[in-house]
Amino acid sequence: MHATSIHSRHPRLELAARVGAGVLGGYAFAWGLIAASTALLCRAGMDFHDAEFLGSALGLLAWLVVLLGAVSGRRNPAWAWLGLLGGGALLAALGSFVQSTIA
Repeated sequence: MHATSIHSRHPRLELAARVGAGVLGGYAFAWGLIAASTALLCRAGMDFHDAEFLGSALGLLAWLVVLLGAVSGRRNPAWAWLGLLGGGALLAALGSFVQSTIA
């Protein structure tokens, strides 16, 4: 027997889950991207404030792309939550590790 998707049973719930994943999960992903890119750019020799500005600009663009992707995706919204929160956590860990190696 074929399992019914959340889309066919509760379309408003699915939309709320997608918007939540895009906004909150996208924020976590963008925050991790900003942390990782700022640390990596500083490690590469860029001035901190320039690296922070460039990382923030990249994070804002990434958040917009992630938001649009999560809302318009065809997969289960749980995958968006998992991917965005997991990706954000990994990027934040990478940023923390790189930052600990900077003297």
